[in-house]
Amino acid sequence: MILPLIILYVITLVYLSITERFRNFAALIGLQGWLLFAIALVRLHAINPAELTFIALETLLFKGILVPALLFAVIRRTKTNHVYRSGSTQSGSLLLSLVALAVSASLTYYIADSTVDLVFFGVALYALLSGLILIVLRQRIFSHMVGFLVIENGVFLFSTAIGVEMPLLINFAILLDILMSVLMLGIFFMKIDDKLHADDADSLTHVKD
Repeated sequence: MILPLIILYVITLVYLSITERFRNFAALIGLQGWLLFAIALVRLHAINPAELTFIALETLLFKGILVPALLFAVIRRTKTNHVYRSGSTQSGSLLLSLVALAVSASLTYYIADSTVDLVFFGVALYALLSGLILIVLRQRIFSHMVGFLVIENGVFLFSTAIGVEMPLLINFAILLDILMSVLMLGIFFMKIDDKLHADDADSLTHVKD
């Protein structure tokens, strides 16, 4: 049952590399949250029920609902919905994403550690590389924010790859995930406010002239 979830998660990462609309970004981040929620329930069903409940609530409420809602709010507030690239084409982004997928699979094959779930490790590595690609190839700060969120989801998958026998590690990763997401979203909203206020001031200056 978990393999279809992993495959769908990989597809969301590939689609993130080629989509040109911020609304698609936000929707895919929300879908990833729901997928992580389902993966956590299947993968971590044997751990303490209280810890499983905490992990499930974090992935569902925070990753699957709250963060996407905030992203959509930013889109409505800024009234922008298209991605600007820095010298990158859609086909180039897709090719780079597929190269990252191949690199992740190759590294996972060479690790071949029995103590690590290789499927989760490979997908987590691909998520980290996908987030870095978004940050490097896209110009707008919204794309960078999505890239950081993708990286954080990859960190969560890393923790599930090695943390079934160490649930404390997963809890620590989740708390760090929440902290970093809140800090980044806060900084992002402050930058948006500064940009909007600056635009308003420029408009008033032109009117005065």
